[in-house]
Amino acid sequence: MKTIFPQLAASVRSAVDPFLAMDVMVAAEARAQEGKQVLHMEVGEPGHQAPQIVREAAKAAIDHDRISYTPALGLLSLRERISAHYQETYGAEVSREQIAITTGSSAGFILSFLSAFDIGARVGLAAPGYPAYRNVLKALGLVAVSIPVKAENRYVITADDLQAVHDLEPLDGVLIASPANPSGTMLLPDAFAGLIECCARNQIRFISDEIYHGIVYEGTARTALSHSSQSIIINSFSKYYCMTGWRIGWMVLPEDLVRPVERLAQSLYISAPYISQIAAVKAFDAVGELDAICLQYAANRAKLLKALPAIGFEGMHPADGAFYIYADAGRFTNDALGFSKSLLDNTGVAATPGVDFDPDHGQTMMRFSFAGDATTIDKAIDAMGRWLG
Repeated sequence: MKTIFPQLAASVRSAVDPFLAMDVMVAAEARAQEGKQVLHMEVGEPGHQAPQIVREAAKAAIDHDRISYTPALGLLSLRERISAHYQETYGAEVSREQIAITTGSSAGFILSFLSAFDIGARVGLAAPGYPAYRNVLKALGLVAVSIPVKAENRYVITADDLQAVHDLEPLDGVLIASPANPSGTMLLPDAFAGLIECCARNQIRFISDEIYHGIVYEGTARTALSHSSQSIIINSFSKYYCMTGWRIGWMVLPEDLVRPVERLAQSLYISAPYISQIAAVKAFDAVGELDAICLQYAANRAKLLKALPAIGFEGMHPADGAFYIYADAGRFTNDALGFSKSLLDNTGVAATPGVDFDPDHGQTMMRFSFAGDATTIDKAIDAMGRWLG
């Protein structure tokens, strides 16, 4: 006879907001299963497979290697290659000992939050911003503090914004993405330096999300390491390197956090996948193939920057990098979630509502990913134009 338990509740910490981009993807897949057209612009995922040299390295590892655990901080060969990448790309000296290999940038955020902050710590985030930041912070018992961005500042947090929030109630950390999600907007050099100076002055941990580096159209993406060796850097092979499903990323850590991150990684997931690490070493040798893909993103971006205002979308944030347009759909709705559902039902276009990125002020905003192929973008523009025109 089986023992009957009373109804047990889920943990309070699990009551985070849904990741709406993923919910839209599920709805889009259900529509596709019905044989209806779906034009994917909802998820930040390259439409291209990993570079050939990466795939060949993985196949060779499967055939000839023992697929095993690795040290928690990752294979030395990959850590050394990432160290060289910082010298080649930014002219920055980064020791291999500062580098931790992670299961995607997602693990990097978890490890950074756990290693740098105690329960109840306050971490500043740009609004709009990537929803998983605030959800993970909440699940870990930390406080996500929204800092709204302003049009007059190119929709980025400034040192003055950060100082004003800190003066009201002290912050323990701040997380900045440049290029940003959902907008692609980048910090200009002076603004970047000013933020880090503000953090140093107020003893605020600075975490820099640099996962969209390599995908830039206006200006130059700069690493926070150019301004401070005490910054925590999060990066990934998912975006520029087209390796989302490989779940492989990295961190660059200040010396005081290397051992704490190593201890946490040992217990949380032991190590990132061996095959993905072996393959990722080769990703840095695929720049020609990857830059050609970025040219396709640039063409898609140009089409949308022209077409979306003509359709009626306004107030677009500067799309300096990444592969998103964040646009105001206020002419059509003040219910972005409902609008995204209607958009999918009526046009087959799957796009993400702004409330995913900014629950307080995203009711009229939509994010369109242009990481897919040109045909998808053309069909989406045509479908939205006919429905909304």
